[in-house]
Amino acid sequence: MTIRIFSISFENSFHSRGSAGGGYFCDVIKYTLKMMTVKKEERKRVLIVFPTEWDRSQLDRCQERWRGRYEVLFSDPSDEDCPFDFDIMGFIDSMVRQHGGRIHGVMSSSDYPGATAAGAIASRLGLPGASPARLIRASHKYYSRLVQRRAVPEATPSFALIDPSRPGVLLPEIPFPCFIKPVKGAFSMLARQVGSPEELSAFLGQPAVGEFVCDYMGIFNRLVKEFTDFSFDGRYFIAEELLVGNQITVEGYCRGGRVEFLGVTDSAMYPGTGSFMRFDYPSACSPGTISRIKEIARRTVSALGLTDTLFNIEMVYNPGRDSIHLLEINPRMCGQFADLYQKVDDVNGYETALAIASGEWLPPPGKGGFRIAASFPLRTFTEVRTVAAPDDVRIRRAEALFPGTLIWNECQTGEGLGEGLILEDGMSRRYAVINMGGPDSKVLQERLEKVRECLGYVFDRVDSAKNCRP
Repeated sequence: MTIRIFSISFENSFHSRGSAGGGYFCDVIKYTLKMMTVKKEERKRVLIVFPTEWDRSQLDRCQERWRGRYEVLFSDPSDEDCPFDFDIMGFIDSMVRQHGGRIHGVMSSSDYPGATAAGAIASRLGLPGASPARLIRASHKYYSRLVQRRAVPEATPSFALIDPSRPGVLLPEIPFPCFIKPVKGAFSMLARQVGSPEELSAFLGQPAVGEFVCDYMGIFNRLVKEFTDFSFDGRYFIAEELLVGNQITVEGYCRGGRVEFLGVTDSAMYPGTGSFMRFDYPSACSPGTISRIKEIARRTVSALGLTDTLFNIEMVYNPGRDSIHLLEINPRMCGQFADLYQKVDDVNGYETALAIASGEWLPPPGKGGFRIAASFPLRTFTEVRTVAAPDDVRIRRAEALFPGTLIWNECQTGEGLGEGLILEDGMSRRYAVINMGGPDSKVLQERLEKVRECLGYVFDRVDSAKNCRP
């Protein structure tokens, strides 16, 4: 027999642990009362559109925390299998017809096109969720920057729109070197530093760029046309002044006009690159800096008009100048970080996402089993062939070395890696991710090396016969 939690007559949202006025302790009381008041009836059904591997892995590993309250449905296609010419409006219509009156919420951790599609379906069905127009405004880097410049001018870098067909037309306030990226992308696709007008023109003239703006952006362009009156769709790039400092990510949610937070995570890069090496939670920034980061995020999310959605915002903190600048806003959860919060704060990000999507109560944070947690992307920086990749049995064996370890394998034996470097961060290709918890950073690094050894990845460089063990 399944159970569902009653609604009770308290305010229908929770303060985060950092809220003022002792809100956290009130939340614990409210949540406890709610868990004591149950009714034997159907669980809340939540549809996940364009599901990712993060969704399936994370939800499976924390199912004991949500299965009594939610029934999760996955749509087809997955995020990975969505073709560039997919009929996104037909998909939205189909989901509305198929699930109208049968679900209590819809969500997606997919950056593209999942988040906007979920918002459109929710709007059509009268379910909790941000409107597709506001989701597009938040994720379109140029229009989002325009809102940021009004709401948090002190945290918004200089920027200019670039038409790839006219790369020489660049506003004078953006000097070289500068950073360029598509106005809509994912996984740092086609994002990089350029040092001169000639380098910019050469980069934008590459076939991969043309394929990206003409093919990959097709779905986004249809969404822009359907839900906004924007003059510029996804066929453009944006140039921004270079930001120097430590990259951080703040993740949170907005509901009922309030913006609350899951946490702030530090990012570290592989030396001499812009490729992510690890993400550490909680951030090592001072409490004062964390407060400023959250205030910038709160003002930005409010100005964008987002509601009933999770978000993650990337920022750069320069300790020398004590400055904070916005990098970009993603109006969705970060599936990769979901279990990091559980390890430290005893709340998985997917618990929060399911509650936001269905209008349910949010679980209050507590004390997890680890003092810190980290996510480690494993990468190759050269074109290689996969000589050996772990199977499921070996992955489970590696996960069993240390409690709380989660592993995502992203390559298969015999697969070539590296041909698509330009379509990732321009320097590397990710082949696995390892999430772990521990007492301190040194111990985590030691555990990481043991897990990597157990996984047994072996690669051959394409340009030589020498084995490469990353």
